[in-house]
Amino acid sequence: MWRLRLVVGVSGGSGIPYARAVLRALHDLRVETHLVVSSGAKRVMGAEGGPQLTDLTVHAAHVHDDRDLAASIASGSYRTDGMLVIPCSAGTLAKIAHGFADNLLSRAAHVTLKERRPLVLVLREDPLPRPTLQNMLAAHDAGATVMTASPGFYHAPKDVDELLHFVTARVLDQFGLETGGFRRWREDGS
Repeated sequence: MWRLRLVVGVSGGSGIPYARAVLRALHDLRVETHLVVSSGAKRVMGAEGGPQLTDLTVHAAHVHDDRDLAASIASGSYRTDGMLVIPCSAGTLAKIAHGFADNLLSRAAHVTLKERRPLVLVLREDPLPRPTLQNMLAAHDAGATVMTASPGFYHAPKDVDELLHFVTARVLDQFGLETGGFRRWREDGS
């Protein structure tokens, strides 16, 4: 039934609507998802007044407690096709970049790197101070793909959902997944 198995981490960076959009798309694409939401992300949800935890969990096949370091996804012997963290806070980035696995989200990312599986970190933070830039490079050098939640505008988006869809499509590209309704640059050959 499932095409792929991906771990989806949601950390405390602002931008929870990006996580919801990605989870919806993965559900529609029949991707088995293992969701981990950090305590920081739960706090941000309340502050943003947007998607709540149930808006995320409804699209996930499995939901794990971030404190459960004995969960399936904490082990390299549990096979997945990769992991993404969206949004990825600067603090979570630092943990992942330096192998500090004190919660399930950072442990699952560590496992993903050590097993040489794709790991995509989607930062939603500006401006970027030097330590964050260094951590982005360290994560990249460890094998992660580091992206920013930075939508393009060449497709003339009409609303926020189209901006979210742009970022979702670019993130899913990293796993070879195609989401409908995404117009690529000069895809028509012009």
